[in-house]
Amino acid sequence: MSTANLLVELFVEELPPKALKKLGESFANVLADSLKTQGLAPAAAVVTPFASPRRLAVHVTDVAAKAEDQAVQQKLMPVSVALDAQGNATPALVKKLASMGLDATVVPQLKRLPDGKAEALFLDSIKAGATLSEGLQKALDEALSKLPIPKVMTYQLEQGEGADFQPGWTSVNFVRPAHGLVALHGLQEVPVATLGLKSGRSTQGHRFEARVNPVIITTADTYADQLRHEGAVIASFAERRAEIVRQLAEAAQKAGTGLKPIEDDALLDEVTALVERPNVLIGRFEEAFLEVPQECLILTMKANQKYFPLLDASDKLTNQFLIVSNISPEDSSAVIGGNERVVRPRLADAKFFFDQDRKKTLESRVAGLAKVVYHGKLGTQGERAERVRAIAHAVVNQLSLGTVPYTVDVRDHFAVLDSKAQQAARLAKTDLLTDMVGEFPELQGIMGGYYARHEGLRDGVAIAIEDHYKPRFAGDSLPRNHTGEVVALADKLETLIGLFGIGQLPTGDKDPFALRRHALGVIRILVEKNLPLSLPALIGAAVPAFGELITNPSEPLLAFFSDRLAVSLREQGYSAQEVDAVLALQPERLGEVPRRLAAVRAFAALPEAAALAAANKRVGNILKKADAAVEAKVDAALLKEAAEAALYASLQEVAPKAQAAFEQGDYTASLQALAALRGPVDAFFDSVMVNADDAALKTNRLGLLASLHQAMNQVADLSRLAA
Repeated sequence: MSTANLLVELFVEELPPKALKKLGESFANVLADSLKTQGLAPAAAVVTPFASPRRLAVHVTDVAAKAEDQAVQQKLMPVSVALDAQGNATPALVKKLASMGLDATVVPQLKRLPDGKAEALFLDSIKAGATLSEGLQKALDEALSKLPIPKVMTYQLEQGEGADFQPGWTSVNFVRPAHGLVALHGLQEVPVATLGLKSGRSTQGHRFEARVNPVIITTADTYADQLRHEGAVIASFAERRAEIVRQLAEAAQKAGTGLKPIEDDALLDEVTALVERPNVLIGRFEEAFLEVPQECLILTMKANQKYFPLLDASDKLTNQFLIVSNISPEDSSAVIGGNERVVRPRLADAKFFFDQDRKKTLESRVAGLAKVVYHGKLGTQGERAERVRAIAHAVVNQLSLGTVPYTVDVRDHFAVLDSKAQQAARLAKTDLLTDMVGEFPELQGIMGGYYARHEGLRDGVAIAIEDHYKPRFAGDSLPRNHTGEVVALADKLETLIGLFGIGQLPTGDKDPFALRRHALGVIRILVEKNLPLSLPALIGAAVPAFGELITNPSEPLLAFFSDRLAVSLREQGYSAQEVDAVLALQPERLGEVPRRLAAVRAFAALPEAAALAAANKRVGNILKKADAAVEAKVDAALLKEAAEAALYASLQEVAPKAQAAFEQGDYTASLQALAALRGPVDAFFDSVMVNADDAALKTNRLGLLASLHQAMNQVADLSRLAA
């Protein structure tokens, strides 16, 4: 059967830029998958998506003009219902066949086949394969119905042409009004229709720079080249993005030695969705604006103007920025000048906000937090700030009780740390009341740090105010000092405990308060900073800060933390078995988890590991089935069998070594010491009957197994490694 490549394009008005990438991928993939399901395209067909501000398109290779016919076997009904005692068709069967356009003459062709405990009649037939026109129509309808459209528009269709034109009253719902549809199978047009449009081979190029308009697509394979050369459009999202990256680097080099555009994938995707043929230009603004914190200037240029600020080699903002234009005039000075005029008021606003905010101290804004509602059941931001202070104090108290030496500078002793944390927690939310953060909420915390330094507050406090939201997202940096760690933990715990305490838990993919992110933030700080803190004790010490506002959420919250930690560890490359083995023991200090995982991985690589893990699982099952709780106690005088005496002797030698290594925090050595038990354990199970008739022998052997189980499961539950 002959095949050719297929091209489908839907030409529309400007699509929402933040959604374009997903729209393009969805349109291409759903349409291609539908063609494959219908047998019109092979599983190995190459699918190439196209997405520009005004089009969604897809190119699919090796598409058939008609799908192959398929043999179909259809169950009709049980034989007992379909045939009478003489084997003739019953009225029920005749009626069924009539509904299918058949009569009783086909009865001899029906097959009697087993169907469960009875027999049923089956009809063999040939289902004609779909034609490309039929299949593509189905695929197109499916692709459009499944588009992840952020917001639907309703518009009216135009009816008639020329003198016969009249406004239509047929409403269409789609992301943007559609004006053209192209469907080509090789050289041939494929007749399909959607959104009031009939397919053809005509599309539109660049609004201002197309060499030919409309662009008449010759074949499915010439689509991208024709749009590029005749229509001045780079149709591929990926190619257009790569071209912008290339031009940004080239322009930065031209702007000055060592300069580089700011890296921002989301901005790059958005700009790619705004232009059809990019042209990167260099703009400038007055150096006086650089007195404003660079985060403010960068954000206003990125968010409001879609510019790429230029940084120097030390990541300091310069007074130059890159513009991604959609036009390429011979003289670009007017385009550059226009953009420079537009950006100045934005930067002037940022400077004004910065100057005005510094006229009031952060302390003077504290009272204003009492007027800002945080949550209907949890009170105001002022009340929240007081809870964060109380929890910060609890965190410092827990640190001071830590049994592991805390690497804190002698000058930052716990009383001083508590004082700094209290001050930072009190002021951390006050920048929410500033003009700058009111305009740019993304700068909360950052601006608080700037204003704290401007007021001459201790640098540790200023850094803590700036860092208390960290980590804000996956891969973000952690707080830079101990005060920041304490306040960040307190802030996140306040959010988690408060919302869990009023029943506002995440459900499915809905997490409006970003509680999963907050939990991962706590986990990262505890693990990566290796803080000597027990998570259960920390939560227990923080709950009283809420008084009677909440129900104690410690149990579900600890389960939530365990789940988030398990997910995070698996994403880092640890196997489910390794993670389960370590977390099964519910280690209170999360800072120990990485070392425990490393020890488990090293143990699993030993030749003795599989046998010992299986034996450990067996021991655990035996102890669970015991009539009563088993004490890890052995009477050497009752060791009658040589194998149990040998296991006891080995355990007496190995257990102290493993215990000593465990107490020193050398978990790898602790587990590896257990390898010597492999032989004695195997011999024990080969020749010793645990459930002996003699009650004293049975109790003693169970005590021996309990001692073994205790020695083997201090670092991790090794039974979880058993296949």
